[in-house]
Amino acid sequence: MRADLAVIGLGHLGLPLAQAATAAHLDTIGYDPDPHTVAELTAGRPPGGCAGGGAAQQEPGAGPPSAAGLRRMLAGGFRATTDPAVLGRVRTAVICAPTPLAADRSLDLTAVGDAARTLAGHLRPHTTVLLESTVYPGTTEEFLRPILEAGSGLRAGRDFHLAYSPSRVDPGNRAFGYANTPKVIGGLTPACTEAAAACYGRFADKVVRARGPREAEAVKVLESNYRHVNIALVNEMAIFCHDIGVDLWDVVRCAETKPFGFQAFRPGPGVGGPGVAVDPGHLGYPGRTLGYPLRMVELAQEVNGRMPRYVTQRCATLLNEHGKSARGARVLLLGVSYKPDVADQTSAPAREIGSRLQELGAQLSFHDPYVARWRVHGRPVPRAESPYEAAADADLTVLLQQHRTYDLQGLAAKAQLLLDTRGASPAGTAHRL
Repeated sequence: MRADLAVIGLGHLGLPLAQAATAAHLDTIGYDPDPHTVAELTAGRPPGGCAGGGAAQQEPGAGPPSAAGLRRMLAGGFRATTDPAVLGRVRTAVICAPTPLAADRSLDLTAVGDAARTLAGHLRPHTTVLLESTVYPGTTEEFLRPILEAGSGLRAGRDFHLAYSPSRVDPGNRAFGYANTPKVIGGLTPACTEAAAACYGRFADKVVRARGPREAEAVKVLESNYRHVNIALVNEMAIFCHDIGVDLWDVVRCAETKPFGFQAFRPGPGVGGPGVAVDPGHLGYPGRTLGYPLRMVELAQEVNGRMPRYVTQRCATLLNEHGKSARGARVLLLGVSYKPDVADQTSAPAREIGSRLQELGAQLSFHDPYVARWRVHGRPVPRAESPYEAAADADLTVLLQQHRTYDLQGLAAKAQLLLDTRGASPAGTAHRL
């Protein structure tokens, strides 16, 4: 008997998909080549980097499952395996392999290629194959399709269905999960699109059909870059407003009352997470490049990339203004994950800020309710048991992430000196970015 769905890659993309499908009573199998990941999942423990102790507060579908959510998945029939033979016994297979940034800031498609070759060796006629990884427009047709066809002897669009669907997972989001977030799908042929829509329609309230896989892939590029460009704009405004003595947070508060033509973004110490800016002008895979960058994306990356340096400068300036040197100063960093209420530290700016503060001679400590251990330059940073007591002892406390568990008014009252990079503390109680 064939299973409904195989999720290939059980990381930050694959686990939420498997959770949503299992909750909708699809017979779901998870495949991952890493035995440790599979062993942890089978034991009911989320793998490291996918969820934290506080992730149990998440609503189902808001991100990688908590331990309790994983136990519900297992009780619902989900099973994880390292045996690729299971891929030959499924109706739909979804590749959720990671695509990290390479040294030249291109997307590294190695894991996607490995997943495709594994699937190709077991691919059967009439199977629907989808890709959810962040990729460049053209990847499904020009990179994935040849691997699948060469390894299986089958032809996409004739013998099996092939489509792309951009992942819209937002870990920690309590309002939107898989069910109530529209799912975009672009198939190689109209029949491919409909086959993919039939699967996703079983656990997503709304399916949006793109004209093809390239259009669906470009949706991910637009959505990722939209955020990065707007974050860069407000980060530049933060520096500008600080230099001229204007309260940016009040500016944003007022601007967001405009009912048209404006969406509020807020500055921060930098950007992070798996949802990187995507520039198709960089080399995507051998033999494919536009030869020119997306200029707005390039500028946004430059602006956002220098925010950790700016935060470090603000720290040194604040200490100096209060008669203290950065050298020897006790600095407490609060929140080292890339976004609120998750454990994931992927590309989080905290590590660069910590590194720069150490180079200035600061004595670092940190607190994060979702992160038990944290290292900078390969060396462990002491973890404070109580953020409030640690803030009282520190010469400077820096709020890098506004986890819901933080009582910011209480922190502001305890801290000797507080730099709030998220504008989350009550007005007048802290120095803001």
